[in-house]
Amino acid sequence: MFCGMLGVGIIAPLLPLYVHGMGATGLWLGMIFSAHGISNTITTPIVGRLSDRRGRKIFLCTGLFSYGIIALGYIWASNVSQLSLIRFLQGIAGAMIIPVAQAYVGDLSPEGEEGKWMGYAHAAFFSGFGFGPIIGGTLTEHFGMNIGFYCMSGLTLLAFLIATAFLPEVISGRTERRHRLSFSEMGKSGMIRGLFSVRLGQALGRASIMTFLPIFAGIYIGLSTSLIGILVTTNIMVVSILAPLGGRLADRFSRKALTVLGSIIFFASLAAIPWAHNFWQLLALGLSQGVGGVISMPATNALAVEEGRRFGMGSTMSILMMAMTLGMTVGPLLAGLVVDFINIDSVFYFGGGIGLIGAILFIWFTKQYSPPELTLDSQHKSTNEH
Repeated sequence: MFCGMLGVGIIAPLLPLYVHGMGATGLWLGMIFSAHGISNTITTPIVGRLSDRRGRKIFLCTGLFSYGIIALGYIWASNVSQLSLIRFLQGIAGAMIIPVAQAYVGDLSPEGEEGKWMGYAHAAFFSGFGFGPIIGGTLTEHFGMNIGFYCMSGLTLLAFLIATAFLPEVISGRTERRHRLSFSEMGKSGMIRGLFSVRLGQALGRASIMTFLPIFAGIYIGLSTSLIGILVTTNIMVVSILAPLGGRLADRFSRKALTVLGSIIFFASLAAIPWAHNFWQLLALGLSQGVGGVISMPATNALAVEEGRRFGMGSTMSILMMAMTLGMTVGPLLAGLVVDFINIDSVFYFGGGIGLIGAILFIWFTKQYSPPELTLDSQHKSTNEH
């Protein structure tokens, strides 16, 4: 997860500027980012269900290898249409990586410790993605734009080799028995609907940051690519460092309350971006967004693991990933329209407002939810560990 996300993170601050340099409008920029989400949204639930039936490793390794090879296409692409095609193909490969990796962790998480282990998984995930923008911004200043795409390809292929050589297959017995439950049955769960809503709102807000913060900081404030890399990575690094702490909080306090509290902090900080006029103000808002993520993300995924034991871990994680990719698909398009027809400040207000709506829907759908009781075995294990 670390190697794969480091490669993805390297191009995070570069791609919007790369596309903008080709003369893309705000709408075209949104379409290029959305191409990844369209293919990912379609593929993710299929892969999640198949991984419950046939195992995780084959899909994870196939996804990593394909992602690394396709990454070289960024160098070949000479116009926005070709970039859209590359993003579309990478979306298919990406559907085999993140939800399957999360399902791996969910399979291995003991009851009552879902937050702890999902916190560690978030640390691995976000530390890779967090270091990437700093590396990418610095490399671009010294060696040009293409070096970022070469690094992305090489690191993802390294992750493929590590997974192929060292990662054992894990198939959960509970998941294997329940994998025939339909997605329509999952849709009847208030928790599934609530998690889908809040994850969709988070994705729409993050789409605003990833797509337009580099342009806002570089063009309207005049920051260098290295400083933009620091800004993009700030909230991500906070999450990567403190995610294990957030996971332990999710095992001790109400996961619903932590999900809502963290979401409010994150989206309030997002809506405040237009009021920032220099690097330090943007940095402070990035730190605040990171704190919101630390509070909400491990709690959200811990709730998902609980549901995954009922419906199949791969299927459940794929539903949440579908919500995220749907947000990353629709978000850039809507944000691009907001920029073209209003201004770039409005896109951050839009992201904050839509994220708040997602948190409200989470509260509504989960109002009747009560956490499952620990089994006697898990209670005995927890007592012995203490």
